[in-house]
Amino acid sequence: MKPHLAVLKSVDQWIKLGCLSYLDRAFVRFLLDQDAEASALVLWAGALVSHQLGRGEVSLDLKALCENPSLTLAILNEDKAQYEIDEVAKALSELKVYNFEQWQAALSDSILVGLGQGNTPLVLEGKRLYLRRYWQYQQTLNLAIQQRLKPVRTELPKELQSQLQNLFASKSQESTDWQKIACVLALRARFAIITGGPGTGKTTTLTKLLALLIKLANDESNNTKKLNILLAAPTGKAAARVSESINKAVVKLDMPEEIKQYIPKKASTLHRLLGSVHDSRHYVHHKNNPLVADIVIVDEASMIDLEMMASLLDALPASAQLILLGDKDQLASVEAGSVMGDLCRGAEDVAYDKQTLEWIDWYANEALAEPLMAGSAINQQTVMLRYSHRFGEHSGIGQLAKAVNQGDFEQAQAVFKDSATYSDLKRIVLNHPADSHLKQLVAANAGMLKNGKPNEHQGYGYYLHVIDKKRPTDSGQYSQWAKEVLDAFDTFKIICALRRGVWGVEGLNQRIEQWLFPKQKPTLWYEGRPVMITRNDYSLGLMNGDVGITLKDKTGKLRVAFPSEASLDELKILWISPMRLPDVETAFAITVHKSQGSEFNHVALILPETKSSVVARELVYTAITRAKENFTLLESNVDVFKQAVIATCK
Repeated sequence: MKPHLAVLKSVDQWIKLGCLSYLDRAFVRFLLDQDAEASALVLWAGALVSHQLGRGEVSLDLKALCENPSLTLAILNEDKAQYEIDEVAKALSELKVYNFEQWQAALSDSILVGLGQGNTPLVLEGKRLYLRRYWQYQQTLNLAIQQRLKPVRTELPKELQSQLQNLFASKSQESTDWQKIACVLALRARFAIITGGPGTGKTTTLTKLLALLIKLANDESNNTKKLNILLAAPTGKAAARVSESINKAVVKLDMPEEIKQYIPKKASTLHRLLGSVHDSRHYVHHKNNPLVADIVIVDEASMIDLEMMASLLDALPASAQLILLGDKDQLASVEAGSVMGDLCRGAEDVAYDKQTLEWIDWYANEALAEPLMAGSAINQQTVMLRYSHRFGEHSGIGQLAKAVNQGDFEQAQAVFKDSATYSDLKRIVLNHPADSHLKQLVAANAGMLKNGKPNEHQGYGYYLHVIDKKRPTDSGQYSQWAKEVLDAFDTFKIICALRRGVWGVEGLNQRIEQWLFPKQKPTLWYEGRPVMITRNDYSLGLMNGDVGITLKDKTGKLRVAFPSEASLDELKILWISPMRLPDVETAFAITVHKSQGSEFNHVALILPETKSSVVARELVYTAITRAKENFTLLESNVDVFKQAVIATCK
């Protein structure tokens, strides 16, 4: 049998075992079309690098593949039956006969593989194999960031130093004021990363930093230059959140109004910022038509994939400063490339070199210990905020998130068991899909407490109560009512680890719909139906992930009410006919990925009944940190939580 036929036959077998996809096979066929004499190793490499891309990895690590192929490819999971595990192990034996040198030699000799610039479909760089497009994205990212890492200032004006001290005059509750350090480092170069968990003050730090940058530009130009500052986030929900946060922070900012007025109050989505070209991967703004900007800030940067980050950097003017904010420990983007996690590698080590330590000591008045070894150039412009102003020592959510993030299962168990101290946590074991505990949680209508906070037993019954009891009689109040409904819906959220299965999004949405609307026929529109947009619709101004609620408008017709990104007016509501929304899904339950960029007063995380490589530490941590007031863990198999805490996604 010819080598390529043998490879295709094996690939077909891998597809049957669920280890490869038809897309991977199609890529192998594409390689054969380009080179009919391609060796078996090159074809296998093509199939495997395509597989890695499908699971979010932008390259195939050939050394890791040789050392542990099942772990590298993530195709041997505990949730497989024993006979499946045996079959997968047998399939993997085809690869184990090759060593790293053989892979490298075969790829280096192939006309399908290049070592850098060119037009080959594959690129080999050291031990890593890339699809050319993703190799190019990586080059764009690396070059653009390296160009911005070189310090543009050797000193700060004394007037600015005085303003810096005023902004941080109140004593920090931390022994080290990391927010102040973040500001002084960001003033030094045209690139900065501010990372930290929920409530660590990323937006507050950003607001102070922008005020300093605006004043610095005024001083350096003798008040002749006004900075053009752009603020963005990956999703509409995240953009709305950072807009709200920065507006609150500006009000508290101790700076003159002539400075505060230039701080952007409104964020856009990255797609809108770059100008998406309909039905293509391209954007209006790119290196030949760059953005008009002096500073670009991106919040929730952990959600950005490699392609989007490369597109953003490609569109930045060479003189523009880029500031990234986000939680490096959250889930990476659904698409390929954990950019934020990669850029922040080593951030917790405080591995600053001598020049950076001197800059921090001089301008932030913080003397940090010299590390055993200085970190990367990116580390010098990265600051990790550590003190949570939202979750104190008596916050179960904060303590649980910390334990999970550290992979400490025993501590996580202890936090759950200490219900006397941590009343904001609850753990419920579900015996079957229609468990009464779940039904009661979902349907609860506990309303709001007198202090304005949601009752800890809040469920979806509350937003239904607002729909029914607060329906306006005045036609001019429908937008206000719709906003109250949307806010009420956001007080509680069911979050799932998986899409499919009885404990996944699809199964849960069907059951919740039946519990809340027992007389409603499935798939039909009805008042109260929450829906999520699943594909960007620029004609309607709606982005993937936007959530709306179906309501009867002032004429009695069903319309879906969405909060608008187009205006700062908090009462601005988009009323869209359901007939114009083909790409939506019911959104009582959403995946953890879809919850990123959002916060809810009460979050209930449902874990599946079987172990899965998808259910890992980053996923659970992200779910926990979506909760502001209360967190409930729902599980049908208590071992799944343990497996998740001690396992990482990749």
